[in-house]
Parts: sequence; C-alpha cells; structure tokens
Amino acid sequence: MPAQPPAGALEGVRVVDMTGVGMGPWATQMLADMGADVVKIESPGGGDIFRHVHPQRHAAMSHAFLNLNRNKRSVVLDAKRPAERAALLALVERADVFVSNVRPQALARLGLGYEALRERNPRLIYCGCYGYSEAGPYAGRPAVDDTIQAASGLAWFQGSGGAPEEHRPPRYVKSIIADKVAALWVAQSIAMALYARERTGLGQAVEVPMFESLVAFMMVEHLAGRTFVPPAGPPGYNRITADSRKPFATQDGYLAVVPYTDAQWQRFFDLADRPDLAADPRFAKLDARSRNIGELYALLEPIMASKTSAQWIALFSTADLPFAPVNSVDDLLADPHLRAVGFWQAMQHPTEGPLTLPGIPVHFSATPGSIRRHPPALGEHTAEVLAELGITLAPKEST
Repeated sequence: MPAQPPAGALEGVRVVDMTGVGMGPWATQMLADMGADVVKIESPGGGDIFRHVHPQRHAAMSHAFLNLNRNKRSVVLDAKRPAERAALLALVERADVFVSNVRPQALARLGLGYEALRERNPRLIYCGCYGYSEAGPYAGRPAVDDTIQAASGLAWFQGSGGAPEEHRPPRYVKSIIADKVAALWVAQSIAMALYARERTGLGQAVEVPMFESLVAFMMVEHLAGRTFVPPAGPPGYNRITADSRKPFATQDGYLAVVPYTDAQWQRFFDLADRPDLAADPRFAKLDARSRNIGELYALLEPIMASKTSAQWIALFSTADLPFAPVNSVDDLLADPHLRAVGFWQAMQHPTEGPLTLPGIPVHFSATPGSIRRHPPALGEHTAEVLAELGITLAPKEST
C-alpha cells in the first residue's frame, strides 16, 4: 500500500472561524493549510461578503473567496436563533480555537464572549481580530484595509512622508496589505497560544488589532530618528523614502538591482565602469552611502539605461548582486523557479471548474502543509459538521 502523506503540523486542531473578508480568512487558511480542521461559520443570506466581489464565474464564489478559503468547511448558522446558537456552542465546546472579527459587544450579546466560552471550554484559544484594540479610545471603530493604511502612516509614507520636499499626496498600496499583515499576526498568535496551552493546559484570550499591527509593521524602519529621545532626526528610513528608489529603466525594459554591502557596491561600480563612483567618499562605505543614498540611486538611472535587461542580468548573476526583473502576474504564472518548486497549484473545483491557486510558500520536512479541500460553497458542510456533533436542526419555515 502507498504510504500515507505526513500529517500537517496542526492536524487534530479544530478552529471555529467566524471571520470574513481578508484578515481573518487568510489567517485561518494558513492554519487549514497546515492541517487544522477549520469550520467556517457563515450567516444565512449570503455568507462572507468577499464571496460576492468580482470577477466570479458563479454567484457567491468570487476570485478573492477562492484564494482565502481552501481547506475549510462551510457551515451556515444564524447565531440569533436559539437552536442554531446552541449548535454553535456545541461546536465551540469541542474546538481548540475560536477566531472572530465580529465586534466583541455583539458576540457578548449572543453569549459568545470570551468569559462565556471559557466556562464551557477552559482550553479554548479565543482570538479576536479587530480594527483597534479594545483597551483604547478607538475601540469599536469600524475599520477596513484602506482606513488602516491611512491610520498607520502607510498611506502617508506612500506619498511624501519622510520626503516632504516631494509634495506628493498620500496613496494606498495596491494590495490589501493591512489585512494580510494583520493576518500573519493572527496566525502566529494562535500558533503561539496553542504552544503555551501545551505547557499550561489552559486556553487564553488573544487580541489582534489591525491598527497596532500595522503601526508595528511600519515603524520597524520608519520610526528612524524618532527612535531616540531626544529625536536624532526625522521619521522615515531614507533609503526607502528616496524618490529615486525604483526599478530602473534599461534599454528594453525595467530591472531592480540593489547592491547593499560595501563589496557589492564596489562590484557594481566595476561592472558599470565607474571607478570615480567607487572612489567617491560619499558612496564608498555604508555609513556615508546611507546619508547620500537618494543621490546615488539617481546616478544609477543613466548607468542602467546603457544596457539591455539581459546584458545586466548576465553581469549581475556572475557578480552575485541582488537583482530581479519586474514581473507581471503572467510572468509569475510562467516563472521557471515557481514551476520548479511546485508553487502554483491546479485544482478542479466541483462548481468553478479548473482553478490555479497560489501554493503554500513554507516547507516542513516532517509535517508539511497540503491542499486537501476545495474552497467551499456556502453551507456546503452544515449537515456534515452538525452530524459529527449529533445535532439535526429542524427545517426553517418558509416565509
């Protein structure tokens, strides 16, 4: 008989997932990819609102939903109805993790607050995903990705933040980056809480606010001079905020190249036949380059425009310099490295037909993740999951 594939790192962990849109679903998909049994609780009448964005082939199965909800089971329950709330509570009693982005006051009214669920299941990891911490004056304020990009300083830095002489208006990053960064915090926080439970035997409440998560993410490099008391300079890491930091035009395209160490810059100057720059005290050492990086990047523009992308790639490859072509989505779908590592996953969905999905980017030698289930139709697993609990709900009366 063929050997069974190794179990994922989280096999045996059951997650009750009451999240929607981006942050929560991507976090719980990470847990599901690693073997957790994620039961996605959706409301009747439409479920997760991300089911309904476009493009989509069929109603309630959007591209975004398909990329955020594989390996999960969908259960439709209306927690405002006593019998269905009782079924949800029975599910939580047997779960390891409860994660929700519903406002805590609303959960408490339904008997789904942390204290109530802890009484039923002391080992439960209870993760609340909110826009802002419940401990501060912004508690309860509605939040979406754009508003958190603005609140966290990200939109300011995308404009003229850190380089006020440029006078550019604030802009959003073209990605739901706030949702996705916070999702990483959610997934790792739940994993850490599960590890702590292995040592103590007890669950706990975990709060992951988007605002604080994105401020922490942004300020790693951009607190800059404000790190010191009194301040040693303005905010903003100048290498990142330099207007000349961008992919460089070549004779036939665009290329990113980022020499970083002293040795890498010296090799780049050799390839560019610019001994004057190699000897320039403004650029020879990291300390001086850091103060003059915007000027240096501006000098790279005519240098990079002197050769084709292929010529530069051949030179950079032999000189061991960090570089990359500017890829489109279609370039990535055909990328030889991604193909070699099996990143793109083909799936035959029962209603949506052939799909291409991003794979699992991390690799575990003993407990690898896997894609086992297609993204579910709304309520696809309601009867299955409730049967596991020995529950049969009475049919709803038609109206």
